[in-house]
Amino acid sequence: MKKITILVPAYNEEESLPLLYERLSKIVNQMQNYEFELLFVNDGSKDNTLNEIKELRKKDSRVSYVDFSRNFGKEIAMIAGLDYATGDCVIIMDADLQDPPELIPQMVELWEQGYDDVYAKRKSRAGETWLKKFTSKMYYKVLQSLTTVQIQKDTGDFRLLDKRCVNALRKMRETGRCSKSMFSWIGYNKKEILYDRDPRIAGKTKWNYKKLIDLAIDGITAFTTSPLRISTYISIPTFFALFIYFLYVIIKCIRLNVEIQAYQAIILLILFFAGIQIILIGIMGEYLGRIFNESKNRPLYLVNEYNGEKETNE
Repeated sequence: MKKITILVPAYNEEESLPLLYERLSKIVNQMQNYEFELLFVNDGSKDNTLNEIKELRKKDSRVSYVDFSRNFGKEIAMIAGLDYATGDCVIIMDADLQDPPELIPQMVELWEQGYDDVYAKRKSRAGETWLKKFTSKMYYKVLQSLTTVQIQKDTGDFRLLDKRCVNALRKMRETGRCSKSMFSWIGYNKKEILYDRDPRIAGKTKWNYKKLIDLAIDGITAFTTSPLRISTYISIPTFFALFIYFLYVIIKCIRLNVEIQAYQAIILLILFFAGIQIILIGIMGEYLGRIFNESKNRPLYLVNEYNGEKETNE
């Protein structure tokens, strides 16, 4: 009998978990030809999330959990879940029920047909503002323009991954993670299914625009070095424009016999090149910061306990 792990990262989701478990258990109980593991990763929640998960485990042996020593973020929670998953495939989904569990049988059916990565693509996104939808669309356009790997648009983390996809992702241990890009990078046989994304069933979203901007920067800098080429792209037209400007100044001086206000030209040139330098230094700083983080070789996460047993992290 094949085993399926359903991986759910959770941060302050005490209100959602009972509703999520109710719908999940209804689905998995109908799929009697498979063994299931319901793996929750508690990402340092400050509410009653961990106790809710423990109560679920007491009444259902299929429930497992990984409890972080602190909040490490959703990206790290997902790789931790992949590390601890024991299934032949892993289904990643959010705890807030924006990802409908009712799609799981269809995902599994496509997996049995030979697809390694069955990902859910959003047809609509209920409960999200126009600004968030627009910025998300622009982000994927920018990311796709900077890389040769085909990026899956309008997709999140809700997907089924075969074990060989899971093993590939386990090998990718960088600290600046963008799982959406990694899912594309590993390749393998992919298949999309369409769905309407529901609003949160309970609680409040943990994302704000600062976190989304940080995630976008991580996604671009972790997945492509194209921004480093901006210096080359900027230097060529800048040099050309500067050359034309000096020709203009010389010709104007000769033909019209006018004096050039040197201090004005100097100030403009200083401001122009200072602005370019600040932009380029900022870009290089992003990459240097990531090199610094990787060079420390710290573990991606620390586990407080796994299924009730304290972790020594030796």
